Amino acid sequence: MMSNFKKTSKGLSIFIISFMVMGIVMASGYSSSAWAALKFGVLAKRGSAVAKKKWGPLADYLTSQIGEKVVLVPLTFVGIEPAVKGKKIDYLLANSGFFVEMNKKYGVFALATMLNKRQNQALDRFGGVIFSKKGTGIKTLSDIKGKRFMCVKKTSFGGGQMAFRHMLERGINPFKDMRLLEGRKHDNVVFMVLKGKVDAGTVRSDTLERMEAEGKIKMNDFFIIDKVDDGFPFVHSTILYPEWPFAALKHTAKETNQKIKKALMSIKPNDPVAASGKFVGWIEPLDYTPVAQCLDIIKNNI
Repeated sequence: MMSNFKKTSKGLSIFIISFMVMGIVMASGYSSSAWAALKFGVLAKRGSAVAKKKWGPLADYLTSQIGEKVVLVPLTFVGIEPAVKGKKIDYLLANSGFFVEMNKKYGVFALATMLNKRQNQALDRFGGVIFSKKGTGIKTLSDIKGKRFMCVKKTSFGGGQMAFRHMLERGINPFKDMRLLEGRKHDNVVFMVLKGKVDAGTVRSDTLERMEAEGKIKMNDFFIIDKVDDGFPFVHSTILYPEWPFAALKHTAKETNQKIKKALMSIKPNDPVAASGKFVGWIEPLDYTPVAQCLDIIKNNI
């Protein structure tokens, strides 16, 4: 009798323990799927600290709107592709060039295009500006041949690739006809040209105006090469391209993407999140074909 009781008791204990373990596993699984944070990768072109200050509020805003936690992941230029390829992020905000590349390779797709805010103007496009320091005698693209030319990064769309296409279409190969250097940040390129450390450089449009507004430089100290007069409010040398897109990776859920898109489209110009991000709002994705054409031209000439 006692032996049977012990067997029954032992069996009951094993059942209870197994049930508890199963419950823990199920709860753990539910928790991880229900509360796993969505990772919002952003190109930190001016460094991680600046990116967190600028885009952190957008991550918080999306969290409040879609009912899922969204965390910001600042990415370097070289960190974007590994993050996308390895599915270490779910969403990406990066320059138009990176978007096109990630679209071709990994199926990343745009949910919206940023309506940028520069000097209280709403802009859905931007360009590249090629410049030198006044007094150096460098006033044309031909003058840069054999000289030191600095871009932000070779993978920077506004701070490199736009200018590369512009040069190539005019018979000058930036990869062969000059000493091509990287400044890594837009501000660095401007300062290097100003100090005479390099002979000319390129950054995205609005960089010079922003730095002047911040008291860092005077635009009159620079000469704009191939300046375009087309009514665009910022000096530029290249054609204009669509602004940065907010993109989703292929593995993201359709329902979540719809919520994020709706949240982005709902942002008003005077909302705090727009102020911190220095944008006016978001619009339907623009056509990024000109960006793809730019990258193809560069690829065929490297």
